[in-house]
Amino acid sequence: MSSRNFLSAQWEYLAMFNYEVDPVVLQKHLPPFTEIDYFQGKALVSIVGFMFNNTKVLGLHWPGHVNFEEVNLRYYVRYYDGTQWKRGVAFVSEIVAKPIIAVTANLLYNEHYSVANMNHQINATGNTLTINYSWKKRNQQWNFMEVSTFLGLMDIEKNSEEEFIFEHYYGYNRLNDATTIEYELEHPPWQVYPVKSYSITCDIEKLYGKDFVPFLADRKPNSVFLAKGSEVIVKMPTRKIF
Repeated sequence: MSSRNFLSAQWEYLAMFNYEVDPVVLQKHLPPFTEIDYFQGKALVSIVGFMFNNTKVLGLHWPGHVNFEEVNLRYYVRYYDGTQWKRGVAFVSEIVAKPIIAVTANLLYNEHYSVANMNHQINATGNTLTINYSWKKRNQQWNFMEVSTFLGLMDIEKNSEEEFIFEHYYGYNRLNDATTIEYELEHPPWQVYPVKSYSITCDIEKLYGKDFVPFLADRKPNSVFLAKGSEVIVKMPTRKIF
């Protein structure tokens, strides 16, 4: 694994809407020689909204590309490297407002980035924190997610669903049928806010495809979390060839 850093940023206000899906839906997306990482027998996906702040690529700020939103649909995988299981995430879709970010990530990591108009709001009133993200692709409707929480932060409990969702420190992408791209992420354990209420309105079919409609469209999520976040370092990618 390369120890060279590709990107560093403050990932902040990570809103996670988590759903159980039929594992069959994820099989065609799996990078080679990874497998689904189940939580208590459930295959989970997460619609995630968060902020990239103070972003540096190869140690440098790119003008106009320092602070921006991202919304993604991710799922949870694991990979056995011959000595240990590595727990990671893989993506169905990643959306940003910056074309250069999308092009660079797709070229280097074979990610699944696309571009949309995006907005966010962060409001703290009394003892309540409210975070919302909105995004709109060309010729599509606006999509929204919002989470309201109490302001006090809590540590993530061991063996909890929060720990499963947040404590994955590798990313995996398919390059071709025989090659998987692996990259490592570094960040300290995160804390979460106690969630009071939430809402989400998305055009699931246009964003993620028909396969996900029965599990995400107009369905109550299994859980919703909001993490404060921290500085995150993304390592340079390596290729696993089988």
